[in-house]
Amino acid sequence: MVTEISIHKTLKEYFGYDTFRGKQEEVINNLLAQKDTFVIMPTGAGKSLCYQLPALVMEGTALVISPLIALMKNQVDQMQALGIEAGFLNSSMSRGEQDATKQKVMEGVMKLLYVAPESLVREEFVDFLKLCTISFVAVDEAHCISEWGHDFRPEYRRIREIINHLPHIPVITLTATATPKVRLDIVQNLRIEEANIFITSFNRPNLYYEIRYKINAIPEIITFIKGHMNKSGIIYCLSRRKVEEIAEVLNVNGIKAVPYHAGLDASTRSKHQDMFLNEDIHVVVATIAFGMGIDKPDVRFVIHYDVPKSIEGYYQETGRAGRDGLEGNCILFYDFNDILKLEKFMKDKSVSEREAGKLLLYEMVSFCESGTCRRRTMLHYFGETEELKEDPCRKMCDNCRSPKEMFDAQEAATFALQAVKQTDERTGVIHLINILLGTANQQVTIAEHDKLPVFGKGLGLLEEKAWKTLYNQLMVNNFLIKDIQDYGIIKLSDKGKEYLENPQPLQLYVHKNMDIGHHGDDGEYEDYTSHDEILFDKLKTLVRKVAAEKKVPPYVVFSEPSLIDMATKYPVSMQELQNISGVGQGKAAKFGAPFIKMIKDYVVENEIERTSDIVVRSTAKKSMIKLFILQHIDRRTPLDEIAEIKGITFDEVLENVEQIVHSGTKINIDYFIEELMDDETVDEIMDYFMAAQSESLEDAEKKLGMAYTMEFIRLVRIKFFSDYGN
Repeated sequence: MVTEISIHKTLKEYFGYDTFRGKQEEVINNLLAQKDTFVIMPTGAGKSLCYQLPALVMEGTALVISPLIALMKNQVDQMQALGIEAGFLNSSMSRGEQDATKQKVMEGVMKLLYVAPESLVREEFVDFLKLCTISFVAVDEAHCISEWGHDFRPEYRRIREIINHLPHIPVITLTATATPKVRLDIVQNLRIEEANIFITSFNRPNLYYEIRYKINAIPEIITFIKGHMNKSGIIYCLSRRKVEEIAEVLNVNGIKAVPYHAGLDASTRSKHQDMFLNEDIHVVVATIAFGMGIDKPDVRFVIHYDVPKSIEGYYQETGRAGRDGLEGNCILFYDFNDILKLEKFMKDKSVSEREAGKLLLYEMVSFCESGTCRRRTMLHYFGETEELKEDPCRKMCDNCRSPKEMFDAQEAATFALQAVKQTDERTGVIHLINILLGTANQQVTIAEHDKLPVFGKGLGLLEEKAWKTLYNQLMVNNFLIKDIQDYGIIKLSDKGKEYLENPQPLQLYVHKNMDIGHHGDDGEYEDYTSHDEILFDKLKTLVRKVAAEKKVPPYVVFSEPSLIDMATKYPVSMQELQNISGVGQGKAAKFGAPFIKMIKDYVVENEIERTSDIVVRSTAKKSMIKLFILQHIDRRTPLDEIAEIKGITFDEVLENVEQIVHSGTKINIDYFIEELMDDETVDEIMDYFMAAQSESLEDAEKKLGMAYTMEFIRLVRIKFFSDYGN
């Protein structure tokens, strides 16, 4: 008989704690009473203890289903360090090691056995389990069961059929993130409808959330880390290539960092993880595979270089910061292009997975572009409304720290709610916006929603993205609710129905357009808000003067993003000028002198204290690619052949050539252009750029019409910059 005294004694003896935290004791007692248990606790709240301690006091072995080998190893290491007999079975083990582990389980010696769902569903493994005494099944990272979760694993959906082969035993499912829809999906799939659910607040008051434009992201990351030296942090990227690149850039800039992704062999991943845990290095650059279950309480920052696939994923990953309750900074670099890339990644998935993924992605867009409190939005997303009655944030997000502009949304909100009512609460946000904007597409006309009184009422009132932001705010403020059964469908809440009966003045945030600005030379958005506007105007005048003297368009001298960067960083030497966005050695030498003089004089006259801005050194690898391309251009190798030889895409070759030219290096790709197009085509595109006000490829494509491909325009623009700017 397990008593309250015995579980407290076990807590002290093995884990070193005098008391339980939060709802841990309730959860443990529920499981000990042989009842199915559903635990939703944020990262750092102590979920693991909820099944580790019962495993010690119950007869037999607890079967823990866990998604990652690295996660299993980390948790087993911790258990063994506490003197607890624990082990795992996975593909990284030899046959002999697996047999030894199985023997301990059959003898009843091992208290916790960790397995991956892929191993669980094998017939031979099921036969082995039938020979053992299993105390209970723990499903860790249970959100993997749901295709609406942020890390769906199809194998997780087969767990119930395996449990059915065992004698009746309780099931405990645990996750740090689960929306109401995901919770329902987990319960139904595992068939634990009678489970007691224990939810701890999702609010992590010590975490600061901030979203930035993806402008000069690498310099900003380096500056941030150098301001937090010797503090542990994780940088998340979407691709393995970007992980490697950023890790390399950090190292050449004096920051010890290691990469972590599935493309590295198991021993390297394990080594890098241990280096991070043991503080041999302080920064890990990783894909999202890193961090699940990593018990490092003092991670001080989590940076997302790319946008996560969902708000759930974002919450889970940022939750790895500040698990000790102390400082935790969460910075996300936002560029809508990341969303488009993620959509492309989903093209091979099933239709249902694609639709689910797209809805989750566009909720992430709303989160990034909203002026609403980040914390309130997340808590609402997870169905936590009680916490919203008071201020849950206390200026611990960028939107609360710097409040955004508001507007009287009474008219717009009324139309938005009327659209929901008039469509019988059976549609989603995109369809509703099409109705409001008078877009008679196929879905609208088939449903005869173009005949509704509200059709077209929103035209001219707000733009499409602003309507999305408005709907997001109406949900956060409980005028609308999501349909849990039919995800993506929204319905009126009681509050929304009352508002339609009696509309009142309503203040909501103005949509924050995260797409403003122009593309920089590296394809990232440039921010137009933090520069010295007086200096910027002076530099713009000087650019026009120099351009007139050289008889070239102003943007050939220096582009606007370059001028903004100058008006932000105040470069006063040729070396500093070369580190401005879009300016390299050649361009600095050709045009730089009068600009350096103007900035020097301006700094002195206005007594400006310059910050010692970071100088980002390029990696040798990147320089080697450019050198390789230059050498082959000198040999007149066709650009598509260069791509094939180097094993990169044609687009990547063009990106590198554009960067070479923008930095001021003169090149000659006439030999390649002549093979593709005639002189008349080249002359017409060259004439366009000579007269254009902007170097924008999109503007050029619109002006030149469909006669020329984007590839032709891009190649001739390279020639134009090389001939006239370098």
